[in-house]
Amino acid sequence: MSIEQPQPSQNLNQLMLQQSSGNLSFSSSNLSKDDEEMSRSALTTFRAKEEEIEKKKLEVREKVQAHLGRVEEETKRLATIREELEALADPMRKEVAVVRKKIDSVNKELKPLGHTCQKKEREYKEALEAFNEKNKEKVQLITKLMELVGESEKLRMKKLEELSKSIDSIQN
Repeated sequence: MSIEQPQPSQNLNQLMLQQSSGNLSFSSSNLSKDDEEMSRSALTTFRAKEEEIEKKKLEVREKVQAHLGRVEEETKRLATIREELEALADPMRKEVAVVRKKIDSVNKELKPLGHTCQKKEREYKEALEAFNEKNKEKVQLITKLMELVGESEKLRMKKLEELSKSIDSIQN
C-alpha cells in the first residue's frame, strides 16, 4: 500500500497559502504529521534552492566584477595607447602646421614678386627691342655717313684734280 505524497510544489503552494492567510503554524489541525513533515521538507528544499540561487548569484556577480575589472584595465590601457599616439602625432602636426603657414606666407610674397618680374621682363624686352632698333638705325646712319664721306672725298678729289689740271693748263 503506497501513500501518495503531495509534490513539493503542492506543499509549497499550501505553505504559501497558509502564510498568506496569516497561519504560520505547522501544527494546524488540518495537517497531519506526514503533511507537516512534507511541509518542513519542502521548506528545507525551498531554502536550499534559495541558498543555491544566492550562491550562484554571488558567483555570477563575482565573474561580472572580474570581467568589469579586466574591461576597466583594458580601457585604461587603450586610453594610455591613445594618449601616446596623440603625443606622437602632436609635435609632427605642429611642425607641419608651422611649415604650411610659412609656405602660405612665402606664396603670398611670391605672387606680387612674380607679377613684378613679368612686368620687368616685358619692360626689359621692350627696352632691348628699342635699343636694338636704335642700334640698327645708328649702323644705317654710320653706313650712310661713310657713303657720304666717301662720295664727298671723291668729289673733292675730283675737284682737286680739276683744279690741278686747270692750274697745269694755266702754267703751260
